[in-house]
Amino acid sequence: MADTMQFDLVSPERSLASMQATEVQIPGADGDFTAMVDHAPVISTLRPGILTVVGPDGTKKYAVTGGFAEIGTAGTSVLAERAIPADEATASDIDALIEAAQAAASSATGSGVDTANKMVADMEALKAQLGV
Repeated sequence: MADTMQFDLVSPERSLASMQATEVQIPGADGDFTAMVDHAPVISTLRPGILTVVGPDGTKKYAVTGGFAEIGTAGTSVLAERAIPADEATASDIDALIEAAQAAASSATGSGVDTANKMVADMEALKAQLGV
């Protein structure tokens, strides 16, 4: 059994990470979970939150706003709508995301209202987690 797995994080703007990892803590839409070596294959949607990668070179954290995670026995790939290394995130970055979510929530109708309000709450929680 291998001690590490391949981890890749990409967003539409760039590739943020490609490294070996022992575990990846993922903010899944249905709850947080941890992918490890030889994890059962699964695909999950992401909610805004902190994605944490633990590997031989230490721990790295990324703020993600949504997207998809594909976990397999050989590795984990995350396709994020937006992703920022947590140590590079600024209050203005996150405030802009919160404002966009609030604008979407104010124009939402029908069944989209709850989803839009949840997005605003998740973005505000992300800001608190980052401490910015």
